[in-house]
Amino acid sequence: MAVPKRKTSPSRRNMRRAHHALKPNTYVEDTDTGELKRPHHIDLKTGTYRGRQVLTPKED
Repeated sequence: MAVPKRKTSPSRRNMRRAHHALKPNTYVEDTDTGELKRPHHIDLKTGTYRGRQVLTPKED
């Protein structure tokens, strides 16, 4: 079993964890409706994805 020879210092440990923080979600403006939506996701209100009708829109 591999065992570390030296203890990892807190500075080095925290440098490794510098990329672990969560980023806020990104949103893009929809070209048709102007609403904000997640990129690469289906718009559930209209049922479109990349300009094509994929789902039937929900009835309100």
